Amino acid sequence: MRILLTNDDGILAPGLRSLEKIARQLSKDLWVVAPDYEQSGASHSLTLTQPLRVRKVNSRKYAVRGTPTDCVIMAIDVLLKGQKPDLILSGVNRGGNLGEDVTYSGTIAAAMEGTLLGIPSIALSQNYKHQHPVKWATAEHHGAAIIRKLLKQGWPRDVLINVNFPDVVHGQVSGVEVVRQGKRDLSDLVIDDRVDARGVPYYWIGFRRQLGAPAEDTDLGVIARGGISVTPLQLDLTHRSTLRRLKAALP
Repeated sequence: MRILLTNDDGILAPGLRSLEKIARQLSKDLWVVAPDYEQSGASHSLTLTQPLRVRKVNSRKYAVRGTPTDCVIMAIDVLLKGQKPDLILSGVNRGGNLGEDVTYSGTIAAAMEGTLLGIPSIALSQNYKHQHPVKWATAEHHGAAIIRKLLKQGWPRDVLINVNFPDVVHGQVSGVEVVRQGKRDLSDLVIDDRVDARGVPYYWIGFRRQLGAPAEDTDLGVIARGGISVTPLQLDLTHRSTLRRLKAALP
C-alpha cells in the first residue's frame, strides 16, 4: 500500500513525525509532500498568483511553498506521477479539528483534495491544552489500529474521515466513537492589534477555543469525555430539505 503523508503545520512539524510513525506500521511505501512552512487555517485554498516552489528533502520527501491543497495536487500530478497513492493521511495536526474547525482547517482540506482526486483520505488531529505539552504518543499509539479498521470497513468515494485524539495519555483514552460533527456554543474570535517598530499598526487573528457544553453524540462531546472521535465528512454540502422547499417555492 502506497501512502502519501501531508499536513498543514509544515514539513518540520512534530505531528508529521508522529504521522510517519503511524504510517510505518501500515506500509513501507511512504511519501511525504508537505508545506515548507505552517499553513494552519489555509482551508481548501490554492496558490494561484505565485509560482509553486518544491524543495527535495530526500528521495521520498518534498516541501512545497504552498498550501496543503497545493501539496496534494503537486504530489499526485507531478512528484508521484504514475505512482498514485492508495491512501492519503493528513496530520497529525497540532490541535483538534472539531466542529466548525473543519471549514478552516488545512489538515481537513488536504484530505478533502485527496477525496476529490478519488483517493481514500483520512485527517488526524491531536488535541492539547494551551501551554501544555502535546501528547503525540496518544495519536501514535492508537492511530494505526484505527486506520486499519477504517480501511477494512471502507467508505464512499465522496467522503473523507476526520479522526481526533483527546488530550489524555494513551492508556486513559475512554474509547473510540463514531459521531457527527458538532458545533461550539462558546468560541471567541480574538483580534490582537499591535504597532510595529516603525509605528505601523498590524493585527493577529486567533481563537480562544472553549468546549462549553457540547452534545454528547458529537466530536466535541467525545473529546470532552477523553475519547477518540471518528467523523465521516461529505463533499456534497447541499442541504436536502431546504433544496426541496426552495424547489417548491421557485419552480
